[in-house]
Amino acid sequence: MAYVITDRCVACGTCLPECPVGAISEGEIYHIDPDTCIDCGTCASVCPSEAIEPGE
Repeated sequence: MAYVITDRCVACGTCLPECPVGAISEGEIYHIDPDTCIDCGTCASVCPSEAIEPGE
């Protein structure tokens, strides 16, 4: 299951370079493409605002 970025995202960009498959895109709140995400959790482990969670 792909990870998701919640509304706690502050768009700091910390997660962006950490994604090994480039599934994260920039925006007011960042977004993870569920078709590209490989569920590795690297993004969640570096998020300072704890805005990234496993999807359902």
